[in-house]
Amino acid sequence: MSASSIPSFTGDARPYGGGDPYGDYRTAEFPFTQHADLADRRLGAGVIAANDEFFAERENLLKPEPAEFDPEHFGHKGKVMDGWETRRRRGVSAEQPHPTDDDHDWALVRLGAPGVIRGIVVDTAHFRGNYPQAVSVEGTSVDGSPSPEELLGDDVKWTTLVPRTAVGGHAANGFAVDTEQRFTHLRLKQHPDGGIARLRVYGEVAPDPRWLAALGTFDLVALENGGQVEDASDRFYSPATNTVQPGRSRKMDDGWETRRRRDKGNDWISYRLVEQSEIRAVEIDTAYLKGNSAGWAALSVRDGDAGEWREVLPRTRLQPDTNHRFVLDAPAVGSDVRIDIYPDGGISRLRLFGSLTEQGAARLTARHQELGG
Repeated sequence: MSASSIPSFTGDARPYGGGDPYGDYRTAEFPFTQHADLADRRLGAGVIAANDEFFAERENLLKPEPAEFDPEHFGHKGKVMDGWETRRRRGVSAEQPHPTDDDHDWALVRLGAPGVIRGIVVDTAHFRGNYPQAVSVEGTSVDGSPSPEELLGDDVKWTTLVPRTAVGGHAANGFAVDTEQRFTHLRLKQHPDGGIARLRVYGEVAPDPRWLAALGTFDLVALENGGQVEDASDRFYSPATNTVQPGRSRKMDDGWETRRRRDKGNDWISYRLVEQSEIRAVEIDTAYLKGNSAGWAALSVRDGDAGEWREVLPRTRLQPDTNHRFVLDAPAVGSDVRIDIYPDGGISRLRLFGSLTEQGAARLTARHQELGG
């Protein structure tokens, strides 16, 4: 997908005239949003530093929900905005009152899970006349938990992911990324100043094989460990990716729920494990799904795209709002998993506990090295 095929927005949005604040919001369908958001707070992402956050704090960038707008909400510093907003830059003198072409504000973002980035959305929702003229994004890979000072050191190499590009106000500005590297941190720049409501970083988790080897047994389908949703029959109420998010579900829409079926079929999700693995135990959680939980579930495994699906957990009755645990009679070896629910409804989480096979561990290590790890 080339960047030129992605809709772009420039210029001011109209001043807010009342009614639905999102009524004139400019957005589009981006081709990369089926991937996980590597900057999700639930994965441990954070905005660890910014050079300026005079009007609105940097942490707002990663809030999971869409930005809110209250036209009557003002504070001691001015209009309270749900995003990251810096003060207006000025030149050096009355004769040179404007900022230079190089002037910009920046924020450092720690990704919740290191990975390969496929697309970025810089959302300027509700920033209608106070958004940046342009944005740019750089990425780097640094092991451990570096401080802002360490990340800004001269020895850290930054790779341009989004070149300086004009953006629009009150719009979702999307950028495809085709750099096949593993990144741990981003540097978001706005030129010369202004406000950004949200940052979304879509990609594929690339876990550290040394960490997984040290763990031995872990959740093979967890997003943070490199598992991912491949496809799902239905995403009407909530995304299937919720089922592999960290932690327990805390409310109904934090899981996966399908619309009501009026045929004789069933709903399903297919997953790609971190690599070829041995699955030894399964958890299917229906937390907060009470009158709408799946009635029954079955689990199948295959090894590679050309492999045959084989059932490892037969169709089993599920209870509402319950975490179900199953120990498999024998380890199930494979790289892909499919859960079928009958006839519809939802689950909140799927956990598959086991370990990498020798072949899976070798391939994961080779991939890690290819990505610069």
